[in-house]
Amino acid sequence: MDVDLRDLELLEALEQYGTLTAAAEHLFVSQPALSQRLVRLEKCLGTKLFDRVGRGLVVNPAGKRMLQAARVTLHELRDAMRDVRELQLDQREMIRFWSECLTNYDWLPDVVDRFRRQYPAASVIVQPDQNISHVEALLEHRIDVALITQLDHKTDSVRLERVFDDELVAVVGVEHPWARRPYAEAKDFSDIHLMLFDSFDPDRDQPIPLPIPDGAEPGRLSMLSVFDDDLIDTITNTDAVAVMPSWIATPYLTAGGVRAVQIGRDSHIRTWYCATRHGSMPKHLEVFIDLLGHALDGDSRGVNRG
Repeated sequence: MDVDLRDLELLEALEQYGTLTAAAEHLFVSQPALSQRLVRLEKCLGTKLFDRVGRGLVVNPAGKRMLQAARVTLHELRDAMRDVRELQLDQREMIRFWSECLTNYDWLPDVVDRFRRQYPAASVIVQPDQNISHVEALLEHRIDVALITQLDHKTDSVRLERVFDDELVAVVGVEHPWARRPYAEAKDFSDIHLMLFDSFDPDRDQPIPLPIPDGAEPGRLSMLSVFDDDLIDTITNTDAVAVMPSWIATPYLTAGGVRAVQIGRDSHIRTWYCATRHGSMPKHLEVFIDLLGHALDGDSRGVNRG
């Protein structure tokens, strides 16, 4: 095919400016050269693309079809060129972030804001897909940092930096049979309606173990994509049990209507880590991880930090 990028730019300019003279000025070429290019293009296609009306050019049906293709092609090409330039400028300060827990994104805007104050040209991209292997994603350079709790043999391939500890608790209504208990054991979970956030979805390719004692078999399991006041209303008015971090539960415990029950004889404590690739760490990534640590500080989150 003999149609090239300059032909598409010619079509775009002629539609926008209406005359060869104006289009030539826009494209910084001479009017005769542009006229010759239009003649060659129409000869190549075997049809006229514009009808002459006075001194102007009016696009005809064949020209409209070519213009449609020109718009799509030029738009996509310009977007790609812009993306490549931005990658060249900002790739050293770009952070692609993934978190094991969907419920902790409430603090992320403040972390990003503080980070951007130090690196105004930087960008933070949140990887929303929970159904990925964070280790593989790190090693394949699809993400730069992952906030995780679950460790396995694969995590030996990445660097781990401890960030904070938190406790998972069972939250129930004040009239629930568990409300007066110091803790709930595995047998207590039999036949209950257990409500969890979807980060614990057992159907995932890389499932995260349910945050309940070994051997516990709840009668019904509901996975929730978001945490909101409707969940608290459900807990308050039914026998459902929700498992969540204590720092999320604390404001609702203070307001009344629900109570927190320890999971197991020993507290269900999780340790959170920032996982990154081995090797030298860019300064901007060090800063971002440090900001995460401050945002998730135990004093402000109601969690245990050692």
